[in-house]
Amino acid sequence: MTAAVARGAAPLAEVVRGDLVESVHLGHLVVLDAAGDVVVSVGDPATTIWPRSSLKPVQAVAMLRAGLDLPSEHLALAAASHDGTARHVEVARAILAGAGLTPDDLANTPDLPLDPATAAGWQVAGHGPDRLTQNCSGKHAAMLATCVAAGWPTDGYLALDHPLQQAVRAAVAELCGPDGAVHATVDGCGAPLFSTTLVGLARGFSRLVTAPAGSPEARVAAAMSGHPALVGGEHRDATAAMRAVPGAVAKDGADGVYAAALPGGAAIAFKVLDGAGRPRPAVLVRALLLAGAAAVPGADVDALDALARTPVLGGGQPVGEVRAVVGQEQA
Repeated sequence: MTAAVARGAAPLAEVVRGDLVESVHLGHLVVLDAAGDVVVSVGDPATTIWPRSSLKPVQAVAMLRAGLDLPSEHLALAAASHDGTARHVEVARAILAGAGLTPDDLANTPDLPLDPATAAGWQVAGHGPDRLTQNCSGKHAAMLATCVAAGWPTDGYLALDHPLQQAVRAAVAELCGPDGAVHATVDGCGAPLFSTTLVGLARGFSRLVTAPAGSPEARVAAAMSGHPALVGGEHRDATAAMRAVPGAVAKDGADGVYAAALPGGAAIAFKVLDGAGRPRPAVLVRALLLAGAAAVPGADVDALDALARTPVLGGGQPVGEVRAVVGQEQA
């Protein structure tokens, strides 16, 4: 029996080595215009998926609605899948300290930093997997701080029936539409994870960038676009995309998921069917260009072009590339 997520999947990217296509990545993708109408559809964007860490900005909105109040840099880390650098750890500690908490209160899964150089230095210093260096520590620190602000217990903050997680579920259902939060499971970091469709995820991101100034949605969008290195890291595609397009928000998720929105409200979301990360930069850039990224004032199209280039190596030299095949006639 074919899994539901595989039905109707279509090519998103191909891997070219020499003069032959070596591999093809299938998936689903949607591009919405500023009015929320579908302008590009690949596969079945109504497919229900686990959005993984692409959902973090929506989770952050739920926290602000529940009474969390963080400075912009701290809020960016709340929506991050960060690299675990010293700066990321410093901000996570500050979020906890501001709520009168310590790293001992965290309940996320310990892990090494995502950034290879940082992870190597961390281990040379005698450290192992840690809750602070795990990429979701900002989200978990903010979840704990939200509990303190709302007067909810911090113990058990990851339980599905905890008022914090019920608030998150309500925000997902509201921002991502009626198909949001129908299913629930546990993400890799230990926090509850709620399902969406790709169309719903894109619309949720559009609502972040089009919300009134000062609203929780607008605060999250401003924090992410204003501090892109805190959302990912110096070598991460989400960070590069937000630096290249002023006012854009972009968030990667595990297993081939991505969502992004441009400041005018156009938005994209996609899921690589096999969960691979390799095609994501090329597909992300192609989708952003189809959404109108090149027309955003101050957009660095050369930086987007560089981001899209993932070489295929032979003997250490480029012999091909990973290239998006979405809407080639429109890009």
